[in-house]
Amino acid sequence: MDYIKQLFLSRFKTFALVSISILFSIFLLMIRMKLTYSFFYLFLVWNLFLAVIPFAITTYLVSLPKLNKYVFILWFCIWLLFLPNAPYIITDLLHLKVSTTHLLWLDILVIMAFALTGIMLFYLSINDMKTMLLNLTSKKKANYISSTTIFLSGFGVYLGRFLRYNSWEIISNPKVLFIDILNIAVQPFDHQEAWLFTILFGLFLTLGYCIFNQTIKQDTI
Repeated sequence: MDYIKQLFLSRFKTFALVSISILFSIFLLMIRMKLTYSFFYLFLVWNLFLAVIPFAITTYLVSLPKLNKYVFILWFCIWLLFLPNAPYIITDLLHLKVSTTHLLWLDILVIMAFALTGIMLFYLSINDMKTMLLNLTSKKKANYISSTTIFLSGFGVYLGRFLRYNSWEIISNPKVLFIDILNIAVQPFDHQEAWLFTILFGLFLTLGYCIFNQTIKQDTI
């Protein structure tokens, strides 16, 4: 219990920023609902809840004094399954094309607030996971796994946005999901959009991650 308390105190600033970002996103959504009498973007709250899950998982794992290697691998797989939900919110910008309200600028602010919160949770969670990987493997392998994870998340976003898969369908509908993934993997020329999206979105997330880490380093100097 003392370890968890110490962890919370040491990460108070992070938890505070995350909480403020979440509350501000919801606040903007409430203003939008009040002015437009529409609940159209209420789904963003659910998407943000899903984005919190990987951050909650790594926060819990980091709080453990010791973690069995095999238990860690199990948690890693669960974490990786939910991780794409965090950057996924960026693609909700696609909904702007059907926006009919004269307050388009407010719609942009609402989606961007939720998307930026999701991105922040994404990077914080990856850093936590990377910290744990450094305790189990070499720095080179930890960096490789972290980089690969980012691109896998990009692919996960593609599966969710364009093929409309959810994280839990790996349990409820695994056969169809794996067949689609296999087809994309072995027939890249027939699924050029999937590969292009995964690579470009992965590069976008990687660039953001580098900027995020550089900002953190400067704050700690």
